[in-house]
Amino acid sequence: MTKSSVSKLVPKVPHVGASRRQQYSASTKRALVDVAEELFTELGYANASLDAIVAGARVTKGALYHHFSGKQALFEAVFERVETDAARAIQRSLKGHKDPWEKAIAGLRAFLEVVQEPRYRRIVIQEGPAVLGYERYREQEERSTFANVLDIVQAVLSAGKWKLDEAMQQTFARIFFGAMSSAGESVAGAEDPIAAAGRVETAIGFILAGFQALAASGVELPNGEVIESK
Repeated sequence: MTKSSVSKLVPKVPHVGASRRQQYSASTKRALVDVAEELFTELGYANASLDAIVAGARVTKGALYHHFSGKQALFEAVFERVETDAARAIQRSLKGHKDPWEKAIAGLRAFLEVVQEPRYRRIVIQEGPAVLGYERYREQEERSTFANVLDIVQAVLSAGKWKLDEAMQQTFARIFFGAMSSAGESVAGAEDPIAAAGRVETAIGFILAGFQALAASGVELPNGEVIESK
């Protein structure tokens, strides 16, 4: 039997060293993001030093710079995680609702719960726009939560006899997305977030009730046209 044929019979053993290094690298990065999230929430971006973050994560600054270019990049990773967690919570609230109006209210309530969380209020709403810049902030926000808003809007619009093309659905979704973002800011910055959330739910409830009445009466679009999908 030749050497090459023997080698084919010997099972390949994974490179344990490389695997362990990858696991260590992933755990180091996760520890940095965990500690940074805690300190950014408690102290704010400006007052949370890199020295405190690496000390809390029990790693060196060299390890931090191996994963992140600096403090802002680390903040962006924290921001993305907080936004992703929020989007998942809202998405979970939408499941199982066949009635579009119940689905919309469920999503709204989940969103209002999220914006009252200390980490979301501090990292996303208070610090996000200043640290990331407005354009980058909106880009990240839309990437994580816009799909949920579009899902709700499509469900509400499908309750009527309107046949709207994708561009019109996107227009409705962007209007509602802007309204929800503004509502979230008002709740997060309120002295009494619970009361503010209640007012937002009431206000948006009126808007949804209006849509529901329009759908039930079979009214056409304000311009009298029905936009057909192609």
